[in-house]
Amino acid sequence: MAEASPQSKNGKRWKLTRSLDLFPLRKTTAGYSASHLTADSRAALNVALLAFPQGMAYAVIAGLPLSYGLFGSAVASIVGMLFAGSRFIVLGPTNATSVMVMSSFAAIGLSGDKAVEHLSLLLVMVGLLLVVGAYLRIATLIQYISRSVITGYITAAAALIIANQIKKALGFEFPADAPSTTFFEVASQTINGLINTHLPTLGLSVVTALIYLGLKRYARELPNVALTLTLSSAIAFVAQKFSPDLHVALMPSLNLAGWGLSLPEVDFDSVNLLLTPAMAIALLCVLEGNSIGKSLAAREGDRLDSNQEMLSSGMANIACGLFSGMAASGSLTRSQLNSSSGAKTPISSLLSGLIVLAGAFVLAPLIGYIPCASLAVVVVVIGISLINAHQLRMVTKTTKSDSITFFVTFLTGLVFALDFAIYVGTACSIALFIKKVANPEIVEYAFDKEGQLGKLNKREERGDLEVSIVHVEGELFFGAAELFRDQMRRVSDAENLKVVIMKLRNAHNLDATNCMALEELIKYMNERDRILLVSEVRPDTMRILNNSGLVDIIKPRNLFPDEESNPTLATAKALKRAKEIIGDRETKVSIYAKEKR
Repeated sequence: MAEASPQSKNGKRWKLTRSLDLFPLRKTTAGYSASHLTADSRAALNVALLAFPQGMAYAVIAGLPLSYGLFGSAVASIVGMLFAGSRFIVLGPTNATSVMVMSSFAAIGLSGDKAVEHLSLLLVMVGLLLVVGAYLRIATLIQYISRSVITGYITAAAALIIANQIKKALGFEFPADAPSTTFFEVASQTINGLINTHLPTLGLSVVTALIYLGLKRYARELPNVALTLTLSSAIAFVAQKFSPDLHVALMPSLNLAGWGLSLPEVDFDSVNLLLTPAMAIALLCVLEGNSIGKSLAAREGDRLDSNQEMLSSGMANIACGLFSGMAASGSLTRSQLNSSSGAKTPISSLLSGLIVLAGAFVLAPLIGYIPCASLAVVVVVIGISLINAHQLRMVTKTTKSDSITFFVTFLTGLVFALDFAIYVGTACSIALFIKKVANPEIVEYAFDKEGQLGKLNKREERGDLEVSIVHVEGELFFGAAELFRDQMRRVSDAENLKVVIMKLRNAHNLDATNCMALEELIKYMNERDRILLVSEVRPDTMRILNNSGLVDIIKPRNLFPDEESNPTLATAKALKRAKEIIGDRETKVSIYAKEKR
């Protein structure tokens, strides 16, 4: 929900955070009208026509039966909507989550029926992690993870998706014992298998690609993926009628008769085996959904409650685990289509899920006519669409830290399993962020003979300054402690310096590590007959100084609380105290400040 930090009557800032809404549907239906239903129905039909073939494609990517993609699209849209606080995110299988499921199962040695057996428990674990994270408001911490992580992961995932489908587009399979977990392993096996290319399958793949490109260019408003599969299936059917020896592989027919509630088998070994993949998929769901939702909400001039959407995603994944679905996250293509189609409320997501569910049962007998190669080509096209040239240019050219994070995530995703890549990328992003906020720079300023304040670049220019005023700005958490202490020591080492006045109004998050560093600094200065005065001390900082015992070490007479009504008063009092320490004569002063970057 919304967060605000208004001013209270006494001038102190306070934070208001509304709790999660377990029944947002009642707000959605309040005032719901026929015009809303018309708009939502139109958007739902458009989304369903895209979600149906996409669901099958994502099941192929994940190495699962097609029914899991269809039910995942339907169940996630229906259940996710019940807990969603906005209309912006349409939940369901995505490229990123599908390839993560495939990669995760491959990394722990599960495939085929074994992977299907463990999928239900995996999704329930993912959902529970997301629900708990939503209540702990973890989504608000995602801002500290660079968008470069997602871009790097999705680019690596796209490469793996494309590499995995080439063999099906060419009509051959890898040997059963061949390693095919990472991009380089898949690429190596594909090159070795090129000699086994099935020419009729290759021809059908080329025709499918041409159909898709033609529809995309000349009929963009039509459901291109669904039409591509329909036309290519018709061509394959007619071709095999006239030439029965073509032997083009077809998708297996769907048998949905046994669909329903299915509880996972829970045991300690399985939970332990699936915990790491579940955490990676949950993190990916938050990152993907958050970035998509905020982007679409900003476009509409609205706001997104990330934690409410995290709850929605968690409940959707639990439902998918119980009803034979796939991992669900915010789908960029379906969310954009839903928004551009004029959806007014989250009910459009509910309606699209119902349409997909009905379509799964009605069209199940026809699935067996779709050539494997045609679906593989569609998956390759989807994989190529994931490679966003604009985003790649942004993350590689904007800053060095963004570029490092992207390449670390991307290369890790090519060499190792994708769940490991997202952990490494996240760790790299956080480490570079901490490095930024824990790297203050102190610059010295002093008054010249004309009374103008200027920057001193050389140590010998400091002359016989006796008082130094240090502006401390930024985060003083444990990561900045050593640098803070070393910079302050350097300031206090001036030959004739007697007093250092440290201004703390703009210093935040002082912790025990920095308190200990400050204590060491005071002892260091006292040994050299220097005195530390602390001015502009905010109430929260004063409380920390009191709790740590630093008030007794600094001495109360050397502490000057911040005066909000008169911002310069505390430092003026500190200067007066400095003159008392030095003696009643003209005092030479320098001013230090953190240089903004």
